[in-house]
Amino acid sequence: MPAPLSILYFAWLRERVGVSEETISPPQSVTTVADLVVYLANLDQRHAAAFRDRKTVRCAVNQEFADPATILRPGDEVAFFPPVTGG
Repeated sequence: MPAPLSILYFAWLRERVGVSEETISPPQSVTTVADLVVYLANLDQRHAAAFRDRKTVRCAVNQEFADPATILRPGDEVAFFPPVTGG
């Protein structure tokens, strides 16, 4: 994937990573949301902490809910956030 991705972090994910957004250019082997999560979790300790319990992380690609198998395209905006609860 030659073009960069915009990555957004919300709530406790933002706190653990230390930024609310970043632009990354992952290797071409990163083609899905699941690949991206593995790539990010291996960047450093802060990212590893954010993605430690992956069952508690939700994702949206271009503001649409996405699952781990969602294909990523160059220039996508990928947001990670905790499960949303209503009340």
